[in-house]
Amino acid sequence: MLVALAIVHGAALVLVPSVGLVAIGLWWNANTIAHNFIHAPFFRSRELNTLFSLYLSAVLGIPQTLWRDRHLQHHAGRHRSFTLEPLLIVETGLVAGLWGAMAMLAPSFFARVYLPGYAIGLGLCFLQGYFEHARGTTSHYGRLYNLCFFNDGYHVEHHQRPGQHWTQLPKLAIADAQQSAWPPVLRWLDAFSLERLERIVLRSPLLQRFVLARHEHALRTLMARIPDVTRVTIVGGGLFPRTALILRKILPDAALTIVDARREHIEIARQFLDDRVVFRHELYDLRASDGADLVVIPLAFIGDRRSFYLRSPARWTLVHDWLWNRRAGGVLVSLWLLKRLNLVAR
Repeated sequence: MLVALAIVHGAALVLVPSVGLVAIGLWWNANTIAHNFIHAPFFRSRELNTLFSLYLSAVLGIPQTLWRDRHLQHHAGRHRSFTLEPLLIVETGLVAGLWGAMAMLAPSFFARVYLPGYAIGLGLCFLQGYFEHARGTTSHYGRLYNLCFFNDGYHVEHHQRPGQHWTQLPKLAIADAQQSAWPPVLRWLDAFSLERLERIVLRSPLLQRFVLARHEHALRTLMARIPDVTRVTIVGGGLFPRTALILRKILPDAALTIVDARREHIEIARQFLDDRVVFRHELYDLRASDGADLVVIPLAFIGDRRSFYLRSPARWTLVHDWLWNRRAGGVLVSLWLLKRLNLVAR
């Protein structure tokens, strides 16, 4: 499959070239096909592996022997250096010859399409590599990304067993691995923390109405499937308490409890709610049941969100999650918020 996709990539560059295709193709191929080829060569025949390395060098514009040596040294934790191998000389000559032919035969295409796309692709590869290791090796378990990038998101697991085939990495998932909700090239968005965004909502009545409307639609859809809820625990419900405000409308007789580890967040949330809502200033413990029929987990939950999908702390659990973490029984909250709400039953 990876060989076939590499051929499709090369054919697309010839038939429908564009800046976007050159850039995204370089970034995607380098981190999927070429990356897997480094760790587990595709062919038993050394000659076929050499031919495929030459092909990838031409398609990506990067001599694959150089790419392989630098990457394996990265795994070994050594300083980057390279040896002038015969294959590296041939690959470099092939790339130089291809570039020279494009510059002579199609100078406008080479200058306006290929080189800009190549530069953007290298930039994306730099972001990928940097954010996969910026704060220590970090995994991303989003289904869409791992489908498109052949489980490259299991990066902590990959570093522990770099020779393991990509199909086996999900079986090696580490429960306490450092992880991010964002794929590597979007991980700079971590700088825009959820708390900062929440505080923006606190200052804007217009945003508050939008957030309430989108969450109310999702909550009403899922609450229609949940019978006989009389006690609700809302984890991390401080700051703008959208879930408590909406559930007070949907379940007017239910007992609502908000558990938040930040006293400041609780004091802000009190301004939006009546005295019937109980606040607990503590860090939520998944192992300690408080008798709630329904537990609501926020997007900003500190800890392993996956544990709630494996073991619901109550009869029902609603998990706020990113759009791409789709689970059975979930509904979309908003494309604009990149968010969905998933329902878990015990």
